[in-house]
Amino acid sequence: MTSFGRVEGVDAAAQAISKLGDRLGPVRIKVLQARDDGFLRLLLDSLEPTMRWALDFRHESWLDEEIQARLDERGVARVDAVECDADFRYLRLRNPPYSDDDLAAEAARIDPMIAAGLDVFAYFQHEDEPTAPRYAERLLELVSGPPGG
Repeated sequence: MTSFGRVEGVDAAAQAISKLGDRLGPVRIKVLQARDDGFLRLLLDSLEPTMRWALDFRHESWLDEEIQARLDERGVARVDAVECDADFRYLRLRNPPYSDDDLAAEAARIDPMIAAGLDVFAYFQHEDEPTAPRYAERLLELVSGPPGG
């Protein structure tokens, strides 16, 4: 989902996607605009608390400890944040191509998260070539977490 600076529709979207039940992973909301504390308050108040949410801030003004503390209070992850209080991590890998060494480095970054009992959701971007599934399979091989975890 993309916010475009508005929170209307978040409730309806959450209601619709919650029908996926146990197949539903975290929902990513892309936040394009610069920091707006009032918007963040409205957005966080609009999120269904039983669902997992990851906010993808695209403007650097959001990247500070105060914002992270607000997300932590709600158990909301910030996309690509390694340190947060959410019970999962949401990672977007957006710079293909990836060598085996690159993927091994990502696996080394993910392993401690899994060891700490966190669920890790890692997504690869692909635009020109359909390489993301191949990268994901290789990353899964390299991660030393529990089978099926």
